[in-house]
Amino acid sequence: MLILVRSIAFNVLFYVNTIFWLLVGIPTFLMPYWGIVEVAKAWGRVNLVLLRWTVGIKVEIRGAEKIPKGGLIVAAKHQSAWETFVLVTLFDEPLYIVKRELMWIPFFGWLMAKGRMVPVDRSAGSHALIDMTERARIEIGRGRQLIIFPEGTRRPAGAEPRYKYGVAHLYAAEGVPCVPIALNSGLFWPRRTILRHPGTVLVEVLDPIMPGLDKEVFFKRLQDAIEPATARLIAESQASISR
Repeated sequence: MLILVRSIAFNVLFYVNTIFWLLVGIPTFLMPYWGIVEVAKAWGRVNLVLLRWTVGIKVEIRGAEKIPKGGLIVAAKHQSAWETFVLVTLFDEPLYIVKRELMWIPFFGWLMAKGRMVPVDRSAGSHALIDMTERARIEIGRGRQLIIFPEGTRRPAGAEPRYKYGVAHLYAAEGVPCVPIALNSGLFWPRRTILRHPGTVLVEVLDPIMPGLDKEVFFKRLQDAIEPATARLIAESQASISR
């Protein structure tokens, strides 16, 4: 019962915090794109504080010193909504690939457009991939960090991986390093439930994969990097919880 009450309290505060930062972001329409990016990073940091205060979820980042400077691709494990607002706090000028429909949401979508997020029209087939790649190239060329979730959607902690080949296409097309990220957020913020469980989310930045590899080689290397590291982080936290 206590976990439920604390989870509800966090969810209320999360939406209040989101509305607050949406309002703060309105003046950034008159600024360069980095204005709304800084607002998004502040929103993420405040969410981390709220999580710690209300439900006792902390975070431990490992390997942040491995992140190269400048434009790159970030390929992260995706287990919950948690990483969508936390990962932006790790990078200088982060951006996401987002569904085109999200851009139509008043204020929220307009601010994403101002932040030069990369929209993708999933109904457009191969044309969507071409457009997405070109938009991503422009933003990465500005020195930005493109955060993507190679599995495309959230997967429960410990679930069989389902990587999609789009990440390999982007890697080959953009010619920049790819930074793999493993995490275990699904243990504490499971998908499809309002419950948030206390503990420490572990995030590990793995060795960058440098450009120039064959697509198939890269695709396998990415999974071989993320999956064992994710399993190790899950096991570490489960062992800590059971003590």
